[in-house]
Amino acid sequence: MSALLSESYTFDPRPYYPLVSTLKRFRDPLWTENGLTLVFAHGTGFHKEQWEPTIDELLGFIAQQTPNKIRIREIWTIDAPNHGDAALLNEQALQYGYELVFQWQEYARSIHAFLTGRGKTLLGNPDLSSEGKVMIGNFDFTSHTIVGIGHSMGAISLLLSLDFAPSLENLFASIVLVEPMTMEPAAAAKGPANKLASGSESRRDTWSSVEEAYRMLKARRTWQVWDDRVLRIFVASGLRPLPTLEYPDIKDGVTLKCTRKQETAAYRDTHGWVTIYRGFKSYASRVRIHLYYGKIHDYIPGEVKEDVINNASGGAQNLASFGYIDGAGHTAPQHSPLGVAEKIFLALKADANRARAESEFTAKL
Repeated sequence: MSALLSESYTFDPRPYYPLVSTLKRFRDPLWTENGLTLVFAHGTGFHKEQWEPTIDELLGFIAQQTPNKIRIREIWTIDAPNHGDAALLNEQALQYGYELVFQWQEYARSIHAFLTGRGKTLLGNPDLSSEGKVMIGNFDFTSHTIVGIGHSMGAISLLLSLDFAPSLENLFASIVLVEPMTMEPAAAAKGPANKLASGSESRRDTWSSVEEAYRMLKARRTWQVWDDRVLRIFVASGLRPLPTLEYPDIKDGVTLKCTRKQETAAYRDTHGWVTIYRGFKSYASRVRIHLYYGKIHDYIPGEVKEDVINNASGGAQNLASFGYIDGAGHTAPQHSPLGVAEKIFLALKADANRARAESEFTAKL
């Protein structure tokens, strides 16, 4: 990401909504205002920086276009309120009502509040104080053409953000879903939620240093399949110094910004899974949806993926595009940033081709 200008922001929607957001904005001086605004939402247990290798790969695909059809205006990544830097700012507030089940609509509310300007925006590093932060005017996205890109929980949250007023439907040109965690109610009831929750409850979450965390995670089979860039970012941006509110008596070392309790609470929310499944056809009628799963059927069974494509959507013809990512399972952005970026690029190219065809048709009229 070194070639891009990067800025950190905190968005504070209080008193409208009690949890603040942390975001990064990426820009290039050569990008133009008639380009796309990309908004990335992450999955459970991750954070906004996890998207950066995928963004790097995507910009590589865009740079190689001949002729140049896809233009970018700016790129945003946003933390869920109990993940990443946002988890530090919301640490106290998350103690009240969010530790048993963290509903994914909370992430959706954060996305919606920021895109509609319901709050105030601060420029500066997202630490616990206001020192060094500068209050700025809220961003006005009404003139932007936004493409939402979400993985797992983030994919579901982007769709759920369409359900709040004022509507975001006119802002989103399309939404790209990567391994969205949605399935019909019976499958959700016996699906991976319990497995994921129990796994997060028992995972190790303290280390003597960032370096030890990287070495120990790298030695485990789960993380060995990750792209090394993503793993290094995970420990560099996903850990915080001890002691913390969760571990007040441990004076040295590091722990996760998204605590085990909060990660587990997010896995327990199957309401979002079922809500999206039942309304998927409606969402597809309101915004162009590109749907991409990993070819490896680990946490989401292959038959569930086929069911969403062919039944929940009302039929594959209702999707702007769909397909499978080679060599990747549910954690596709961690396994294969290149493979995910290629699918996002194809989705953006399909949108561009459609927009050009519609413009030519209108011109002929």
